[in-house]
Amino acid sequence: MDCTSQRITYRNTAAFSTIVLDYLDDAVALKPFYVHRPNIEGIKHAIAQRSAFKTNRRVLVDHLRKQYAAVNESTAVNRNIELLLKENTFTITTAHQPNLFTGPLYFIYKILHAIKLADTLKQELTQYNFIPVYYMGSEDADFEELSYATVNGVKYQWATKQNGAFGRMIVDKHITQLIHAISGQLLVEPHGKEIIDALLASYKEKTTIQDATFAFVHFLFERFGLIVINADAKELKQQMIPVFEDELLNRSSAKQVADTIHKLDAHYKVQAGGREINLFYFDEDLRERIEADGDGFAVANTTIKFTKEEVLKELKEHPERFSPNVILRGLYQDTILPNIAFIGGGGELAYWLELKNVFAHHHVPYPVLVLRNSFLVTQKQWISKIEKLGFTVEDFFKSSEALLNQYVHRTTVNKIQLNGTLTKAEELYELLKEQAATVDLTLLQHVEALKVKAVYRLQELEKKIIRAEKRKYADEQRQIQTIKQQLFPGNGLQERKESFLSFYAKEGSGFIDALYQHSLSLEQDFVVLTTKK
Repeated sequence: MDCTSQRITYRNTAAFSTIVLDYLDDAVALKPFYVHRPNIEGIKHAIAQRSAFKTNRRVLVDHLRKQYAAVNESTAVNRNIELLLKENTFTITTAHQPNLFTGPLYFIYKILHAIKLADTLKQELTQYNFIPVYYMGSEDADFEELSYATVNGVKYQWATKQNGAFGRMIVDKHITQLIHAISGQLLVEPHGKEIIDALLASYKEKTTIQDATFAFVHFLFERFGLIVINADAKELKQQMIPVFEDELLNRSSAKQVADTIHKLDAHYKVQAGGREINLFYFDEDLRERIEADGDGFAVANTTIKFTKEEVLKELKEHPERFSPNVILRGLYQDTILPNIAFIGGGGELAYWLELKNVFAHHHVPYPVLVLRNSFLVTQKQWISKIEKLGFTVEDFFKSSEALLNQYVHRTTVNKIQLNGTLTKAEELYELLKEQAATVDLTLLQHVEALKVKAVYRLQELEKKIIRAEKRKYADEQRQIQTIKQQLFPGNGLQERKESFLSFYAKEGSGFIDALYQHSLSLEQDFVVLTTKK
């Protein structure tokens, strides 16, 4: 896939929160809320701290061997699994729920960022091994968020009456029908059959969503040695028994996060507040909050209740039935993995900045936080259209209205702004105020009111002049709107809307290769990827 790329600072996209931009800019206000900067020195410090923490590598590797027995063998993946037994091996992790057919484009970008950063660090710190990991958040139960994919603007929604964790739901005939419906769009493309066959092979009826996602992601990335981990497993959760017990008995994470939120709230909007008990009870098609109930515990929206003794017995015998929420999920991830860096989106980084004290309380090393790569994928023809209008692709991160205003002000031969007139009007009323004051000071307020009314009417006249002028640019307005809709569907970032499926159908694995080639590691910029076709 022949393409070029250019970088834009995240601040110039106007698409990211203040807290994320300040984190990238090393703002003083955020320094108390993380441990390491996202640079090579931060990585080195994270390695030093992680090296002093005992990770149960044997349990991790045994789990992965068992998990990977279900998919085609990969030399690169097998090598990385075995490397995890070595004390000088560390993981670069990204995490995401098992969205249907991988969901929006950024699912792919996050994984490729983990791969690229691991490969870059291997070259810079040759005494260590770095393994890219996709941690599958299969216990998430947000069906509305996870149950669809959008291909070329068409939304394909799964309808099912299943409940509980999305990853444990069963692939049914309706999902098969969705794949066949998508094939109507994709089979006309050079690699359409390849990606449709991969979907059908992965999303087999009676397979769980988590197993289907695992198989599909393995198909896409096994040649890079990516390790996918499904942490919905008893042998992994056994390591969290002390943490979960502390959560049940002492509500420790709520106390830690509340203190952090209080301090963060002075500067930023808080992302995730957590709960008194940040655990779910997890069984079959059930994932509901565990709540305090007098001296015991109750599972929300059910009749299930435990005494203190009963819940501790249940935890010891069935740790797999306890599921961490957003406040404890990262702690679980970094307990079972020898992790030094976490790659997440803006929302993820915002809530991770609340978790430093939770990690410290449980003596788990806090990782380097890296904002995931963002891409805008476009074609040369669209860049040409943008340039023909006299804009840059960076300009198109603005609204259609702002772009049209910019175009009109740049190209019109008519005087459409009243800046000089407004200034003269204000000067006139200031003179009137001086004259009035010499006669009667009580007239000042009256003259000021006349001034405000006159300036307001002149401003309204200016708006009408601009609107009238803009009506002469109907063709340019349509062109701007067409380009915006193509590059920013629904006036949002492409990566948050579109699936990667149509891109793969056109370019095959070359699309993945091009993204990898142009992925950044620790540079932290937005990338515009332009194909030559």
